[in-house]
Amino acid sequence: MTAKKMVFIIGATNRPDIIDPALLRPGRLGQLIYIPLPDEASRHQIFTVCLRKCPVAGNVDLGALARFTAGFSGADITEICQRTCKYAIIREDIEKDIERQRKAKEAMAEDAAAAAEGDEEPAQIKAAHFEESMRYARRSVSDAVIRRYQAFAHTLQQARGFGGEFRFSKQPQAAEPAATDGADEDDLYN
Repeated sequence: MTAKKMVFIIGATNRPDIIDPALLRPGRLGQLIYIPLPDEASRHQIFTVCLRKCPVAGNVDLGALARFTAGFSGADITEICQRTCKYAIIREDIEKDIERQRKAKEAMAEDAAAAAEGDEEPAQIKAAHFEESMRYARRSVSDAVIRRYQAFAHTLQQARGFGGEFRFSKQPQAAEPAATDGADEDDLYN
């Protein structure tokens, strides 16, 4: 216990309005940071990151998806991407199974079906898969909740910002002459 170590506590909440005021006093949680919903560029990045390991067709415009999903959280966008990947895999696999069965019936040979399985590529995510996924997309944060968070952040900033106008004088102050006779002044500490 001889060495002092710095301890940092980082927390996150989606209900800042119910944080105990005792935690917000100076010297406790020293900094509260409001992080808003992602803007268009951030949403585009979220789509890119979520789909980085998935084969996306060239006709999919992630920028259009980012524009359309204004007000969506990162979790909402992640859900859209996961649902889209599932649609692509399920639909493509079903279509490939149907095609394999059709070819097997036409060729009436099991070798043709086995050869077709070896030539398969992973399912590609197409614009149609995103369109279907977007039918079920929803925002998890309403406009009313966003306004409440913004009002809370504004109130908190005002409560902590009373010293924002303080500035040191740029002109050096002339030193006041020292009192030569201490008898004339009352000294509280002597």
